[in-house]
Amino acid sequence: MPRLPRLSPQSRFEELPEQFYKRVKPQPLNNPYLVAFSPVMAELLGMEADAFEDQETIEVLTGNRLLENSDPLAMLYAGHQFGHFVPQLGDGRALMLGDLRAADGSDWEIQLKGAGLTPFSRMGDGRAVLRSTIREFLCSEAMAALGIPSTRALCITGSADPVYRETTETAAVLTRAAPSHLRFGNFEVFFYRQQYAELKILADFIIRHFYPDSATAENPYLDLLGRVAERTASLIAKWQLVGFTHGVLNSDNMSILGLTIDYGPFGFLDTFESAFVCNHTDAQGRYAYDQQPQVGLFNLSCLAQAMLPLFDQEDGQNAAEMAREVLQGYQGSYESFYNKGMAAKLGLTDSREGDDRLFSSLFATMEGQVDFTNFFRGLCDFDESVDKPPLRDQFIQREKFDLWCIDYRQRLVAESSNREKRRASMLACNPHYILRNYLVHKAIVSAQKGDYSEVVELQRVLQTPFVEQAGMSAYTDPPPDWARGLELSCSS
Repeated sequence: MPRLPRLSPQSRFEELPEQFYKRVKPQPLNNPYLVAFSPVMAELLGMEADAFEDQETIEVLTGNRLLENSDPLAMLYAGHQFGHFVPQLGDGRALMLGDLRAADGSDWEIQLKGAGLTPFSRMGDGRAVLRSTIREFLCSEAMAALGIPSTRALCITGSADPVYRETTETAAVLTRAAPSHLRFGNFEVFFYRQQYAELKILADFIIRHFYPDSATAENPYLDLLGRVAERTASLIAKWQLVGFTHGVLNSDNMSILGLTIDYGPFGFLDTFESAFVCNHTDAQGRYAYDQQPQVGLFNLSCLAQAMLPLFDQEDGQNAAEMAREVLQGYQGSYESFYNKGMAAKLGLTDSREGDDRLFSSLFATMEGQVDFTNFFRGLCDFDESVDKPPLRDQFIQREKFDLWCIDYRQRLVAESSNREKRRASMLACNPHYILRNYLVHKAIVSAQKGDYSEVVELQRVLQTPFVEQAGMSAYTDPPPDWARGLELSCSS
């Protein structure tokens, strides 16, 4: 038998009635092989590294054979895509194998992504290509290492079987995990079908397993909405603070647990551009970097609308008014999370009037001028006693940065900042390494030639993003000229 931890005989998700999912068997791939695995995730799930040398394990993680207790399923959901409602989506190329209990006692849903057709594949083939699978594998683990809530990736398996996208590519399967893969769209599908009993079943399930404190609230479902909104605000603030752009922030790609989910045409900022768009199919810039906080609110409004039948009327308020009142707290929560994070990035120990102007003027100065990640990492060494710090040489308009430095110095003096303590705290929240698109591209090109060493090395470097690693300076370089025009699509 393959050396895998035992799947639970019944996943928590199977507590829900069968109208929430469809049973589906994976479709085998020919001669699967291991591309890469995450040692961190393997350890968490109780797997030894040498388990990935076992061909039977590879067969299971490709979907070619099922473990004794596994009866896979694909979830049903709907969603708003680019602002337009699509009445039925669902797991078109993902299927859930079951649950695993991790070493720390946490429970994880295990999914195979790319294991073949499901009843929700629509016009798709249910497959994933090596290129997109490498991107999700690397980014989900990189995000977790940055402290950003995310689905996780255990491993990639590959096959020479052809998959047809813009060109002919080879197939791959990602084994990913999350406490739950539920998303806003799981509510939306039943609301628009007017199946309100299913809404209550779903909400009760989520409260029971993931938001137990909501059960004792005066209005449990309204409280649930508020908690999801707060987690969403926190998540998007974390994205903004590291320069991450999701690229396809549809409501069906929004986790009910506040996780980053469904990595497609994502991108981290290189040169700071507030209106950065990483998805070349997003011609209107709906999902640009600076639009993400408001898109989060739009998606929450879609969730709130889907939950309206659950809200009991209170004090003469109707359900829509109650939901609107809850969502009014989103912007304040987002700003609180963001401002706290920005203060940490600048080494400030308290919050003071005018900090928001200090932050906004910095980004106005950075616009189109400097590399986002390298600038903040360099700022860790800022010496307030030096009139013109070396960091100014990163700017084309140095005088604008000089003016900002005057305000920053005054702010540091006002709180009697200690330079060494400040530097240590800033190094702990400003990463040295992020997943740059051109680095992923290079790793993919090598992998498509059968060399997976760069995937493995890149994943290793990104596991400790805040610690400078000897000999790894190439992983901090801004993109070379050939990579500045890299574009990604939803098939990426």
